[in-house]
Amino acid sequence: MSKTPHLADPDKNPSFTKAIFSGEIREDLVFPFPVPSDADREAAAAILDTFRSWAADTVDARKHDHDGKFTDETRAGMAELGLMGLNIPEEYGGFGASAMVFNRVFGEVGATDPALAVYFGAHQSIGCKGITLFGTEEQKQKYLTKCATGELIAAFCLTEPGSGSDAQAMRSTAIPSVDGTHYVLNGSKIWISNAGYAGVLTVFAKVPVEVDGKPKQRVTAFIVDAHASGVSMGQPEQKMGIKASDTRTFTFENVKVPVEDRLGDVGHGFKIALEILNSGRLGLAAGSSRGTREMMRHALEYAKQREQFGRPIGSFEMIQRKFAVAAADCYAADAAWMVTSAMVDRGGADFSLETACCKIFASEMANRVAHDAMQIAGGIGYSKEYPYEQFVRDARINMIFEGTNEILRALIALSALQQPGERLKEIGRAFKDPLRSIGAIGGYIAGRAVRQLTKPEFTRVHALLRDDAEPLADVIHALATGVEALLMSEGKQIIERQFHQERLANAAIDIYLAVCALSRCTAALEGAGGDETKVASDVDLTRLFVAAAARRARRAVRALTRNQDARQKAVAERALESAQLCPEVPLG
Repeated sequence: MSKTPHLADPDKNPSFTKAIFSGEIREDLVFPFPVPSDADREAAAAILDTFRSWAADTVDARKHDHDGKFTDETRAGMAELGLMGLNIPEEYGGFGASAMVFNRVFGEVGATDPALAVYFGAHQSIGCKGITLFGTEEQKQKYLTKCATGELIAAFCLTEPGSGSDAQAMRSTAIPSVDGTHYVLNGSKIWISNAGYAGVLTVFAKVPVEVDGKPKQRVTAFIVDAHASGVSMGQPEQKMGIKASDTRTFTFENVKVPVEDRLGDVGHGFKIALEILNSGRLGLAAGSSRGTREMMRHALEYAKQREQFGRPIGSFEMIQRKFAVAAADCYAADAAWMVTSAMVDRGGADFSLETACCKIFASEMANRVAHDAMQIAGGIGYSKEYPYEQFVRDARINMIFEGTNEILRALIALSALQQPGERLKEIGRAFKDPLRSIGAIGGYIAGRAVRQLTKPEFTRVHALLRDDAEPLADVIHALATGVEALLMSEGKQIIERQFHQERLANAAIDIYLAVCALSRCTAALEGAGGDETKVASDVDLTRLFVAAAARRARRAVRALTRNQDARQKAVAERALESAQLCPEVPLG
């Protein structure tokens, strides 16, 4: 079984995002900006050219949205192009694409038809990804070879009616048979993408085990034949957007799952699910970023030709601001998913929080840009005759997919707090026996003095960008000292302090995206021999984004000590108790 090393020792498997919570800048993880290999460039160019040519003649996103399903020609074409096996290893009949190439293609599919990107991604990013990462050789030969050709479409079954982001609360069970040949699976799963097309499912259920003589239940992963006896599907969900994506419930009634189709060890299901979702989120980020470009392409064309008061509306500064912000954000989002893809391809680094940062930022960017594009289009934007209203409907799901952005923010904050929290816990124990722990205490005090007095520095940013990077270094320093103070004041209660978790995560997201933008622009400047005029677009976009990100992060850190949390909590709890948002107007 494959391991999940980045969930283990953070000292051996570093994380850029976790490090900034301790005031460190792990530049080696983000610099230099990744340069795609010649093989990746050639592969991406060939795949993208072929896909665009085929999609121009075949894919009709508006028809898919209207009909609520894909044409048979579209699904067959995706398989014939080899796209359904794009990131499946070559030895099992796939293309074996790197994360860099796969996510670039994911973005192109998403910009063409978001629902088609869900079909494409739910199959590979999450549907059969568990088999790729954790399957035995027999499982890979049996399933991946058919998934690669599109003969089998895969789906991922984790969410339940009473168990969403809290996967440990799931109620589905898999009971071992007396003779040990199979498991009996019972339960239900909801919101399953590709359900109507699926031939193979990755299903998570609890298996009874005995731990220290006590009965327990442990989440375990299984490969399940979607057409096995006892497996049934509900009707397609009627969704707001991505309507052609077939989404349904699955019910399992006494389904016999052969023991050889257990995926990984008993009790490893939760780690397997996390690992699958970690890589899947990066595709969503790339798709959201590419979708942002496509939505703004329509808005730019309209803003140039639509005239008001005797001139194009694109000449007005309120409209120009929307384009400028979207451009800077898209530049940074592209930089981040590329840097993170390179981490995935290199291996040996903990990229779980970085993929979450990418997904949160890019999905919220795409959602905002969809509304901005509609606003720029004015009245026609609200009409089904034009694509803008579909942009809004399709973009919205990305903030919910593969972990809601609220849950991912909690993940970022609480995961990144583990290291400084453990350090403080050790010091707390040392102070109980100070004479035997004088070395540890002295080391902590010295380290604390260094953290408080010494600001981290960027050493690999291009000289022309050092002044832009300086405020970012300041906020990383402020974040680390703020985290230490927060942990000392809140202790274990930080788990309940989601106002603070959100602030910490927002600061981390902005910092990571900004550093990725600096890395990208540094590479551009170095490629131009330091001539800023040759890469003026890169420089302007980076300076716009980094300045804005540093301001947002600084506000988030400052709010750790200056906020209105108690008042917000009181207002919210009053509304929840009364089921009234606020007092009625005084007019009877």
